[in-house]
Amino acid sequence: MAPPTRGTRFRAWMLEGLSDMAKQHPGPHAQAPEHEGQSWWRVMCLTGVDYFSTLGYQPGIAALAAGLLSPVATIVLVIVTLLGALPVYRRVARESPHGEGSIAMLERLLSFWQGKLFVLTLLGFAATDFMITITLSAADGAAHLVENPHVHSALSGKQMLVTLVLIALLGAVFLRGFGEAIGVAVVLVAVYLALNVVVVVNGLWHVLKSPHVVTDWSDALTAEHGNVIAMVGVALTVFPKLALGLSGFETGVAVMPHIKGEPDDTEADPVGRIRDARKLLTTAAVIMSVFLIATSFITTVLIPADAFKTGGQANGRALAYLAHEYLGSSFGTVYDLSTIAILWFAGASAMAGMLNLMPRYLPRYGMAPHWARAVRPLVIVLTLIAFLVTWIFNANVDAQGGAYATGVLVLISSAAIAVTIAAYKAEQRRWTVGFAVISGVFLYTTAVNIAERPDGVKIGACFIGGIVLVSFLSRLKRSFELRVTGVALDETAERFVRDYTHRPLRLIANEPNSRDLAEYRDKLRQIRADNDIPAEDDLVFVEVTVLDPSDFEAELTVHGEVLHDRYRVLALQSSSVPNALAALLLQVRDLTGQQPHIYFEWTEGNPFAQFLRFFLFGQGEIAPVTREVLREAEPDRRRRPAVHVG
Repeated sequence: MAPPTRGTRFRAWMLEGLSDMAKQHPGPHAQAPEHEGQSWWRVMCLTGVDYFSTLGYQPGIAALAAGLLSPVATIVLVIVTLLGALPVYRRVARESPHGEGSIAMLERLLSFWQGKLFVLTLLGFAATDFMITITLSAADGAAHLVENPHVHSALSGKQMLVTLVLIALLGAVFLRGFGEAIGVAVVLVAVYLALNVVVVVNGLWHVLKSPHVVTDWSDALTAEHGNVIAMVGVALTVFPKLALGLSGFETGVAVMPHIKGEPDDTEADPVGRIRDARKLLTTAAVIMSVFLIATSFITTVLIPADAFKTGGQANGRALAYLAHEYLGSSFGTVYDLSTIAILWFAGASAMAGMLNLMPRYLPRYGMAPHWARAVRPLVIVLTLIAFLVTWIFNANVDAQGGAYATGVLVLISSAAIAVTIAAYKAEQRRWTVGFAVISGVFLYTTAVNIAERPDGVKIGACFIGGIVLVSFLSRLKRSFELRVTGVALDETAERFVRDYTHRPLRLIANEPNSRDLAEYRDKLRQIRADNDIPAEDDLVFVEVTVLDPSDFEAELTVHGEVLHDRYRVLALQSSSVPNALAALLLQVRDLTGQQPHIYFEWTEGNPFAQFLRFFLFGQGEIAPVTREVLREAEPDRRRRPAVHVG
């Protein structure tokens, strides 16, 4: 045997794990065995690299959006977080404890193609959320590095290049293999939060030493907005721009499979995992809320307004500005390095989320190429998309805020709607009303964000359009695959097949209508006449009922029955008639060792229209499609079941 070539080795490395991915949920967040589970607080750090890292840019974005009103607007954000997003995702954790999130909850409500298109749309917004997390975090990490006084002269004007390098390094990590991330995340989060505690305490100390800054801020705020009611009203209007910090809830649910739970947890009822996931969500939300209020206050009263603007030293790095200003260059540099690391690793969390989310749905719909089951090709595609997004937004943190907020808000709105429906079905009236109010708040917030910053929905629409286009092209290309994960025969069907171990089984493809005596008698007479089949040859009917033609892969169950005391029938249910028939024929061949035959009638109608019927509804011109599925599944003509058309 010849040794593998360099190209063969590269292909094997690139597609490593491809066959295994077809049998399990792929991606770094794939469900972990129980013995690999982690304590909830450690898993909180894995989602925390995304959630807590928003402190790197959230205070600056809040200052730009709300100005002097930033602390009040942040308090509104915290209230919505604790009384809105947190209850919603605590319910999502209970309803969907295996990491699928609210998308899986909504998927159950719709069937057929409308359900698939709805999920593809949500996946588009999820891709917007995760992708902008990568590019925005990398851009902000680059801003912290470029503005550091030790390297500012060397890197000034090179933020785009630094951002692209950070994204490329992120992609390289996943190409090499994303190992156990939780240990790294724990260190990054612990160090980052500890440094932020120092910055916040120091900032509050300077405020206490100089009480006039609070008085000046209060006087300016009153002069600008008049009274508290006006302030709250304005804060509500700018709230959509501050919704970036809510992104951690979605990743918080995504990492649920990593939580150890209790020893007696089962996959059907993981009570311990659900309880600990809710602890994770609550603890992370409370920690983040305290930091958001404190940081928005000290950055607003201690940093000049001009420093927040584009090109200003505090733009995208307000806390780093305070660290350098009040704690010295050495501490500021340590803070910068910690911020860059956690922002970069926030991109890793988002990349892992996409590698977990996309293969969870698209291959099951037949809407992803085979190579999408492998991690490395998907990493390359996602990295290139991140390069493109970074170039479009010129590596600007503020410019990407709209797109990020749109993706976050759409996902949270969908989660709120999902839990409202779940509470309604459970006949929990109070929860239904409460979740409905929360849904209204987030729908309002989403609509305002889209109206004010349409760039977010535009890039979301690009992701949706790209996913839908690629998905349908992939589905079209894979239409002639076997698409059956297994064939199970009941006792009667197995007895029918076993009777043909010494002679070929001849099947008549019949579309079931009234299933009366005349239907089978006339069909049998016609097939014998069209194909010149002798009267002494046995014939068995096979009937396929299409359930949901939008499904792609499923196990095939075959039921045998005798109708009208004389006609043997093999009845199947599937999403596609030709694929089900081909799978049955191959199963019969393997069980009997005989080459089976199947007989069809030609279908009247335009061939192209018949193909569309097959693609969309699983029916159409059955005979040639069945033969094509068999040809792709069995290249050896001598072993291929025979297809006859009269």
